[in-house]
Amino acid sequence: GSRRLKTRLSRPPRGPASGGAQTMADEIQASKPTFATSVRKCDVPKEYDLKRYYTSADVAKHSSPHDCWVSYFGKVYDLTPLLAEYEGTLAQPIIQAAGTDISHWFDQDTKQPRTHIDQTSQLTEVYCPWGRYVHVPPPGPKANVTSDVSTPWWEDPRYYIGKSASRTRKVTLVNLLTKQKNTLEVPVDETVEEIRTRYLVHNAHAGSYTWKRLGKVLNMSKTLEENGMKDETDEFLSLGIDPDDHIPVIHLYFDDDMTEA
Repeated sequence: GSRRLKTRLSRPPRGPASGGAQTMADEIQASKPTFATSVRKCDVPKEYDLKRYYTSADVAKHSSPHDCWVSYFGKVYDLTPLLAEYEGTLAQPIIQAAGTDISHWFDQDTKQPRTHIDQTSQLTEVYCPWGRYVHVPPPGPKANVTSDVSTPWWEDPRYYIGKSASRTRKVTLVNLLTKQKNTLEVPVDETVEEIRTRYLVHNAHAGSYTWKRLGKVLNMSKTLEENGMKDETDEFLSLGIDPDDHIPVIHLYFDDDMTEA
C-alpha cells in the first residue's frame, strides 16, 4: 500500500470547484517547490531558476522519482515534493509519467481526472489504466476524488513552475572568440535575454558578449521575431526543405571592456 508521511506543508484554500488546475495556475505566480520538513536533504534535487516557458525537452530532463516534472494543459509542474511525501504503489504512475505531458489523464473541460463507468459495478470511477495514483480514492460507492486531502495535487498551485512553450524554434549561436557553435531549441515567446540564460550552461561568461544578427546588435528584451528574425520553419516545410539546414545564426562578439558602464 501507500504510506503518507505525517509532516505536511500547509495547503492553500481550495479554489472554485469549476476552476480546477487551469484557473488556479492562471491566478497564481510560479514558485520554486518547497519540501516537507520530513524529507531528507539527500532526496531534494538541485535548485534551479524558474523560467517563464519550458520546452518539452526541458520537462523530459526531469524524469525520476527524485526529480519529477510533468506538464498538463499548457503548464508545467514540479511534482518532486509530492513524491517525496508519498511512496508505494500510488506514486508509481506519476513516476512512470515523469518528464512527459499528462493532459490525457484529465478531462479537458473540468480539469479533473477523467472518469468512466465501471462495467461491473456501474459506478463512476476515475479512469486509471496506468494504476490508481496519489489522491485518487479507491473504487467504491462513496468514492470521492478529494476524499483524503483538501487540495489534490493536480489543483495545488504550489507545484506550478511555469508555462509549456506553445511552439519552439532553433537558433545557432556562434562565439566569434572561441569559435564554439551551439544550436538551441527555444520557446518562440522567449526574449533574447532569456535565451542567453539558457546558453549559460554552454558559456558561463555569456553576459560578456554582444549579440548580433547580420551585424546588427539585438535588443535583448525582445524576442527573436521582434528582432526581425522571422520563424520560417513552416515555410521551409511547405517547400519540402529541411528547416534544420537553415537555422538562423546569432554571432557573439566578446566585449573587450569588461567594466560595466
